[in-house]
Amino acid sequence: MEGGDVYRASRSLRASSSGMWRNRGMDDVFSRSLSRRGDEDDDDEEALKWAALERLPTFDRLRKGILTASRGGADEIDVPNLGFQEKKKLLERLVREAEEDNESFLLKLKNRIERVGIDLPRIEVRYEHLNVETEVHVGSRALPSFINFVFDIADGILNLLHILPSGKKHLTILQDVSGIIKPGRMTLLLGPPSSGKTTLLLALAGKLDPKLKTTGKVTYNGHSFNEFVPQRTAAYISQHDLHIGEMTVRETLAFSARCQGVGTRYDMLAELSRREKAANIKPDPDIDIYMKAAAIPGQEASVVTDYVLKILGLEGCADTMVGDEMIRGISGGQRKRVTTGEMLVGPATVFFMDEISTGLDSSTTYQIVKSLKQFNHIFNGTTVISLLQPAPETYDMFDDIILLSDGQIVYQGPRDLVLDFFESMGFKCPERKGVADFLQEVTSRKDQQQYWARKDEPYTLVTVREFAEAFHSFHLGRKLGDELSTPFDRSKNHPAALTTKKYGVGVKDLLRACASREYLLMYRNSFVYIFKISQLILIACITMTVFFRTKMPRDTTTDGGIYIGALFFTLVMIMFNGMVEITMTIVKLPVFYKQRDLLFYPAWAYALPIWIIKIPITFMEVAAWVFISYYVIGFDPYVGRLFRQYLLLVLVQQMSSALFRTIGAVGRNMIVANTFGTFSLLVLFASSGVVLSREDIKKWWIWAYWVSPLMYGQNALATNEFLSSNWDKVPFNSSSNETLGVQSLKSRGIFPDAYWYWIGVGAEFGYTLLFNLTFPLALTFLDPFGRSQTVKSGDDQSNENDNREGGSIQLSSRGSSHQQVPVSLARSSSTSPQMATVTNRRRGMVLPFEQHSITFDEIVYSVDMPQEMKSQGVVEDKLVLLKGVSGAFRPGVLTALMGVSGAGKTTLMDVLAGRKTGGYIEGNIMISGYPKKQDTFARISGYCEQNDIHSPHVTVYESLVYSAWLRLPADIDDETRKMFVGEVMELVELNPLRQALVGLPGVNGLSTEQRKRLTIAVELVANPSIIFMDEPTSGLDARAAAIVMRTVRNIVDTGRTIVCTIHQPSVDIFEAFDELLLLKRGGQEIYAGPLGRYSCHLIKYFEGIQGVSKIKDGYNPATWMLEVTTPAQELALGIDFATLYKNSDLYRRNKALIEELSVPPPNSKDLYFPTKYSQSTFTQLVACLWKQHWSYWRNTNYTAVRQVFTVFVALMFGSMYWDVGSKTNRQIDLINAMGSMYSTAIFLGVQNASPVQPVVSVERIVFYREQAAGMYSALPYALAQVLIEVPYILAQTITYIFIVYPMIGFEWKAEKFFWFMFFMFFTMLCFTFFGIMAVGLTPNHHIAGIVSFAFYCLWSLFSGFLVPRPRIPVWWRWYYWACPVAWTLYGLVASQYGDVEDMLEDYGGSVKQYIKDYLGFRHDFLGAAAGVMVTFPILFSCVFAVSIKVLNFQRR
Repeated sequence: MEGGDVYRASRSLRASSSGMWRNRGMDDVFSRSLSRRGDEDDDDEEALKWAALERLPTFDRLRKGILTASRGGADEIDVPNLGFQEKKKLLERLVREAEEDNESFLLKLKNRIERVGIDLPRIEVRYEHLNVETEVHVGSRALPSFINFVFDIADGILNLLHILPSGKKHLTILQDVSGIIKPGRMTLLLGPPSSGKTTLLLALAGKLDPKLKTTGKVTYNGHSFNEFVPQRTAAYISQHDLHIGEMTVRETLAFSARCQGVGTRYDMLAELSRREKAANIKPDPDIDIYMKAAAIPGQEASVVTDYVLKILGLEGCADTMVGDEMIRGISGGQRKRVTTGEMLVGPATVFFMDEISTGLDSSTTYQIVKSLKQFNHIFNGTTVISLLQPAPETYDMFDDIILLSDGQIVYQGPRDLVLDFFESMGFKCPERKGVADFLQEVTSRKDQQQYWARKDEPYTLVTVREFAEAFHSFHLGRKLGDELSTPFDRSKNHPAALTTKKYGVGVKDLLRACASREYLLMYRNSFVYIFKISQLILIACITMTVFFRTKMPRDTTTDGGIYIGALFFTLVMIMFNGMVEITMTIVKLPVFYKQRDLLFYPAWAYALPIWIIKIPITFMEVAAWVFISYYVIGFDPYVGRLFRQYLLLVLVQQMSSALFRTIGAVGRNMIVANTFGTFSLLVLFASSGVVLSREDIKKWWIWAYWVSPLMYGQNALATNEFLSSNWDKVPFNSSSNETLGVQSLKSRGIFPDAYWYWIGVGAEFGYTLLFNLTFPLALTFLDPFGRSQTVKSGDDQSNENDNREGGSIQLSSRGSSHQQVPVSLARSSSTSPQMATVTNRRRGMVLPFEQHSITFDEIVYSVDMPQEMKSQGVVEDKLVLLKGVSGAFRPGVLTALMGVSGAGKTTLMDVLAGRKTGGYIEGNIMISGYPKKQDTFARISGYCEQNDIHSPHVTVYESLVYSAWLRLPADIDDETRKMFVGEVMELVELNPLRQALVGLPGVNGLSTEQRKRLTIAVELVANPSIIFMDEPTSGLDARAAAIVMRTVRNIVDTGRTIVCTIHQPSVDIFEAFDELLLLKRGGQEIYAGPLGRYSCHLIKYFEGIQGVSKIKDGYNPATWMLEVTTPAQELALGIDFATLYKNSDLYRRNKALIEELSVPPPNSKDLYFPTKYSQSTFTQLVACLWKQHWSYWRNTNYTAVRQVFTVFVALMFGSMYWDVGSKTNRQIDLINAMGSMYSTAIFLGVQNASPVQPVVSVERIVFYREQAAGMYSALPYALAQVLIEVPYILAQTITYIFIVYPMIGFEWKAEKFFWFMFFMFFTMLCFTFFGIMAVGLTPNHHIAGIVSFAFYCLWSLFSGFLVPRPRIPVWWRWYYWACPVAWTLYGLVASQYGDVEDMLEDYGGSVKQYIKDYLGFRHDFLGAAAGVMVTFPILFSCVFAVSIKVLNFQRR
């Protein structure tokens, strides 16, 4: 916002701070009935204390309060110094039970304010003619691929120059929406997925992406966004939970409260206190202390934080880490509540909440919405909440509804009148249907027809546009139009309503908050720092034993070269040590961007503590290196020079940390930043004056030498060492009379002047300041990379348009043939494994399958007792999770597996499906009467996991073809297989998404609901007889859940056996099931049997138990069943539901059924397959390679960036080492040529090994699922993962060599060229496969990266460049032979120079002789070197294959 605008606005809005509260209603203050202080029953002592308080000046009076002590008396206390326990007790008194006491507490607060005539601010939000549009690519052009990547770059350039029009299509997100959101009312925003709900909320909160084209206006109390600060007036709560995993829930909320400040609470309290004093009113002491504690600015832990934790039900986990994929933390539902709480602790009264109920059960959602409603109604807040699947009781909490569909508003107005509007259009909500579900479905083409109520008129589709136009002429629509046409009276705007300050607290407080958080995070991440220091100590020990003082003479300039190598390695190690900052910066960026955009703090307040607080760690890390290695290597013994080296390296470490932080902030994405990071290191490295000496740097690159921080570091280190007394002798038979030190420096092109040390110190200090300045600048001006969403399909063929039969099956239609089968008939009707070529009226499945039942009897599952529980005094060795569960699942019967969280639903499913990797299982599991064998069972069963795991870079269709290819029997031909995949896509309604990219959950690609359907389809194409589904509807809105359940119902009707665990089903979803298995906490059954029409059997069973409350009319049976079977109910009724079930007729019926199904039917055979997998190993390999091909082709972030990087590096090296290869006159020429080979090998190698790790890590998670499903063995997968890299690396090598070889000027002989190509290719392979292997051996790619780094350092040290092999001490020479880079250098140098007979000017022999004496390389040993180079990649691949087969880092 422009400074001038803010200034003008603040002038118009701001009366003097307390004046804003003063000018309202003072006249009638005394006319109100006030409770005087002179009431008889007042405690005298307390009255005296109040009198003393009131005599204090306002500032002191607001900081003192009277606290009721536990012993009954009253003490005067200093409010800012309230202790944790005191706050806790205060809240206990005010809000004992959030459910019961919250409303009365809020009313007390309001009454106190109103009693003295203070008006509270109210905000009315209006939006008029709001349009939001954007441009997108459609169809396959929107898919990332190598070709599209190139096109995008070319397109961008041509569009910029206006040569080519943009090929993007126009997409409207919101279309001419208008409305008013009134204060004091709760508004529910409903709409199917991608109808524009999030965009509308962002537009209202003033947080829309500026790249979107937006017209229309949004005003708050008649003021537009440039007159105040919308981000701080309104709080937007995102549907994405972004938090720092290492902070606890309480710390997260407390930090948020510190940054947002107290708003106008303090001014309001000052005025309140003044009026109460004038009117002689004594407030309730507890309320008084709460209000004072909540209003005092600058507190570290506010009482508001504790209050919010209480009403959100987060008290139990307040001191638990939030957690992330690496740290175990709170559950998904709790994380969602933390996201909500983060904004509730601030002073805003306008809330826009986006899907805050994902992952919460309906009772928790209800509780949160209820608390928000109380706050909203009592304090006239303005709240809009979008919810996915609101339960009827939650839906009834709202006052107004906004129904959005396809970016248009279909209805906006009171909740009570919404059904009237749709009835006027001819649609009626069925009786047992939630209104919210009805509203989301009635505007959809597919589900509309079932709600048509005018049976005498033929039904025609009513489009969204028709609904929207009808609403404008409906009486509510006309009324809304009239209200919008009269502008808001700005004189009614309360001066305190709109915020004009950009940040909630002052600069000092912001810095203090950010610094304390940074310190806390460092403490929590102390492992990283301890690990870094340990790693430095280890490498320092190796380095000093390589450059061991007894083996380091000081006789010739060659010896000087070895010392320069030691100094350079020290410098590079310290420099590299800062690289971890890239990861640490990027991991926290999403949270930073969120908080920056919410105006929690400016970027510099975030960046400054990160730099300052880490300075002591730098001192420790550098000390670990210098003080261990300095004297052992044999540097100059004078202690002054030791400390000068120490000071310089501290500055280098500071500079490198700041540089990598800046790169992280500019790159913003792990792969891009790592590529940037490696590239910048490469530039610094190559222009440092060591790998290529100063005299030989080309004039077009000399600028890089003068700006390279490494050059200044190297010069300073070298002058510090070589100008010491150790090096001041003149060498024997030297032509000049300069000292050995000066000669050594000059031989490497280093300045031999002492003042270069101080120039170096100054330069490093300057760079440190520069990079620490650019870091906050990058944070301020750069935004996170955009999120790509599902592809908009180019053609309009979609499931929406086919009006085929069964397009809208009502879920509750249970009149079909699969009804409950009496036990006696069970055998004949549903379990004989005859070939059921399905004769389903609606959909024919192409492939036949066998029907199978699954029975399990007295299943007990236990795990070893966790150590935490043992330490709390638990004596048992085993923790039992399932206690004797029995049941039977039959074909054509849909069974629900339910229970509260922690009842063991997923555990039972995992045990039956054979997915457990640990624990102890007892009991019998039978498949159609035969004992279950996991290998054969995997072939006939499917398992849909709760977290939908798929390869991100393939399309939906490819995912299904791949699954079918590997899981259907080998005798099925391609044509039939593709037909079958088509059938399944039709059944699961995936046709419109055929070409959509799957993407990563929550980042890009398919939405949650589409991903769920894909998970089901992937299992279905295997043509299984038994399917397990874990929470198929969690995280979906009502319509999406209905689509998924309709899919499941369709599958059951084909005669398959399906079991679903389900969390919080709506009525229609629950009634789509045939049978129910209900578990209580502790893994015991309390009901197993049929549900019946409208769940009559279930209701009859539980209502038959004495003391259980009857179900209310229209209440959801699933919710009722969970409520009446809680442990609290068991205690109250004094019964145990598990025991009751064991004594019931139902239990005996189940036992009889299990017994009957445990006998194999006549003429049946046990399951048998000739091979373990349905396809041969070769076919598995081909299929894996096919999928990997598409994954790599489309993963442009990885493959294309790598190729582009290679071209850059090649051009840079070529121009830097221009024509170096043709010079063979002096020793330095050979060292330069070798330097080019050394830096190429190390840098291109590391650049290949680093980015491959996250790619393999993601694919490995998919591998665990696919292997458990019996798709392939580990070998073909590992082989495909390794082989797919080969063509990309070959292309990379060829590109590189054709640029570099001629530019550097190596000899054009076929033999030399192909040797060069051979060694480069195998070096790249070697590094890439090493990166892949590191992932295979470690739990995740972060650890893999840390481990690999240590190896890269050692390979660099032992490569033979910094210390030639003949100079390496004997005790380390074995490692030289085991180092891949050493073999690369051997091969490259020996092939290029091993046969050159030219004489060297400054060496008494030929090039060939020098190479043999100084480096120990022989031309006739090339064949052996080539053989060794080939073995490294093969070795790494084999280790990867074995690790994938043997190690399983997934714990189940």
